[in-house]
Amino acid sequence: MKTVEMEDATQTLAECAGGIEGEVLIVTESPVAVLLPLVSADLETISLSSNRRFLELIAHSRSRLAVEGAVSPEGARHQLGI
Repeated sequence: MKTVEMEDATQTLAECAGGIEGEVLIVTESPVAVLLPLVSADLETISLSSNRRFLELIAHSRSRLAVEGAVSPEGARHQLGI
C-alpha cells in the first residue's frame, strides 16, 4: 500500500498512478479517493458496488425477500401468463 500525505502530494494523479502495480494508493487527510487495480471485476461492478442508491435498493430487496419470500420460476411464469 502506498500512502501520500495531502500536503506532500505534488505529482499529478497520472504520475502517482503510473507507479502503482497491484497496490492501493491512499491520499491522507480527509481521503477522497483510493486507486487500486481492477482484478476480476468490470467497470459496471465497480461502479455499482459504490453506488449508494443501488446498495439501498439491494438492501430493500433483501429485507423484502426475508419478509415476503420469493416467487418460484413457475409462479413467475403463471403471473406473466407464459
